[in-house]
Amino acid sequence: MSVRPESGAVVPNWKDDAVIQFDEVIEEMPGTGPANLAAYVLLSPTARGMKVSWHRSSISVKPREGWKHGGARVYRLEILPGILDLRRNRLDSATIVLFSTGPEIGHARIGGIALAWVEQRVLPRALIEAVPLPDSIGYLTLADSGGQFNLEGLTPGRYIVYATADENGDRRRGLREPYDSTLVTLDSSSNVALYTFLHDTVPPRLRVATAIDSLSARVEFTQPLDATIPLDTTQVRVLELPDSTPVAIASILTQRQYDSLTAAAARAKADSAAAQDTAAGRQRVAPPPGPEQPGQPRRPALQVDTSLVRQLLAERPVPSDRIVLTFARALKPETRYLIRVTGATNLTGRKGDGQVVLLVPKPAVADTTRRRPDSLAPSPKPQE
Repeated sequence: MSVRPESGAVVPNWKDDAVIQFDEVIEEMPGTGPANLAAYVLLSPTARGMKVSWHRSSISVKPREGWKHGGARVYRLEILPGILDLRRNRLDSATIVLFSTGPEIGHARIGGIALAWVEQRVLPRALIEAVPLPDSIGYLTLADSGGQFNLEGLTPGRYIVYATADENGDRRRGLREPYDSTLVTLDSSSNVALYTFLHDTVPPRLRVATAIDSLSARVEFTQPLDATIPLDTTQVRVLELPDSTPVAIASILTQRQYDSLTAAAARAKADSAAAQDTAAGRQRVAPPPGPEQPGQPRRPALQVDTSLVRQLLAERPVPSDRIVLTFARALKPETRYLIRVTGATNLTGRKGDGQVVLLVPKPAVADTTRRRPDSLAPSPKPQE
């Protein structure tokens, strides 16, 4: 029904709680599990978080350190969707209230999108923070289900904008949570794209090596590598054990490059088979799509500009924690190889060295005891 102070108000001597008033009694614990009303309210900027209290049909909010006076702060209060009344009716829209304890409320905005760089997708519900310099605390909001966000009512100036995968929901940038940041000089409006990733402070190490076939092997690291600093044959050595005989490496590919080449080869093979079938007078018919399962309502499609997401993700090379080595000669079955890597660089620029043993397994023996399915069918009767 109302919020006190009202949006746009200037209240230099405000000392009471901010009050969100509803026309119904609301649930004190609207979320599943331990979630309480604090999960549905964002107050910023605050140095020590906020205190949220339930009063049947209202919610009161206040910074733990108290309101800052003396013409120094504009506050942003965002009421998020999800609050329930006693009949489980849900608040489906967000409400944003801007009020000041002194300075004029600005009219600039910062918008954009948060992306999970390594996973190559949008980052829904990302925690967004715009910190005005030289301050150390900023204005908060959450990205929507498509990773997009919009912070309005800002004063022009220089901001550091963060996007964080807030996995524990504490509304803070954790040391082990993926994030990204960028510097914005704000005049009236600015749009940014933030590519979140885990900022590892330790260098990458080799984890395991697996033979794909006789001519290739996959090497996995403990964290994604910087794709702009690819490994070359001077940094990767393969030795046959126990004599440490060097093995020539034909190429070093990222997992994505290897998958792309493999898929292209499979398509070429399929096209060649289709051409042979056509030349022989046969035509392959694709199986019809399966029937829809009854009783399963379709979910509405997520309204995300997929072309924009693809364009933004294509602007940076894809990080990966795997490389694929291809060899000039086939590896020997039931043989061990030592793989040494130097100078592998992670996404924060840390370099690491390491080694791992590759065991080439014994080739599988084809099962000749099983008859082909078509040999079990009865022979056609001769026509009279």
